[in-house]
Order: sequence, then C-alpha cells, then structure tokens
Amino acid sequence: MGRGYSAPIAKLIGFKLTKVGKGSAWIEMDAGPQHANPMGTLHGGVICDISDAAMGIAYVSTLGANESFTTMELKVNFLRPVWTGHIVAKAKVLRKGRSTGLIVCEVIDEKEGSRRSRPAPV
Repeated sequence: MGRGYSAPIAKLIGFKLTKVGKGSAWIEMDAGPQHANPMGTLHGGVICDISDAAMGIAYVSTLGANESFTTMELKVNFLRPVWTGHIVAKAKVLRKGRSTGLIVCEVIDEKEGSRRSRPAPV
C-alpha cells in the first residue's frame, strides 16, 4: 500500500503517505501559501483532508481483500493555527468492529504543536 498509494487528492493537495502498518498510517505534507485561507493560515479543509486520508489508510490496513469502507463522520478540533511548514497526520485505529470502526488522528506541525481530530466512526 505504501508504494502504490496515489489518490488524485494527494497530488492535488501535495501530501504523501510516509508510514503504514496494521491499523496505523502517517500522511505528510509541506503547507505553503497555496494552502492558505483568507486569513493567511492553513485552511482547515487541508487538515481535514490529510486526517481523513491517514485515518482511511489506517483503517483499510485492517480489512480483508473483499472488504471496503467509507467515512461516516469526521470531527476536527483546531487547537492553534499553522501558517506554513511541514505537517504530519498520524492516525491509529482504536476499535475495529463488524460494521464500524473508531480511528483517532493527530496532526503535528514542525513546532510540535498539534490539532487533534476526535475519533471518527467509519
């Protein structure tokens, strides 16, 4: 999965899958002015996108060959702004049930700040 990951949204936004294991995944990107909102900070949708991608990859790493999933809910808490720089979304599956799962993701910038997304059922 790590080498073959090439979702079109990754190219559009500019993120890369850098780590994947059973129930975990890291997405990394360099946030620049092209990712800014009107206030000049990193657009929250970009944080949501990389969180969703990391959580999806973490969850799919627990599925069988004929299983699939979709995100049912995504909740993000923004604790402080980011303007530019390297950010990493670190996702981990907390629970995998028969029909839903629970995943948590933390987005960290190079200044060690974080934005944590709440567990999201899938």
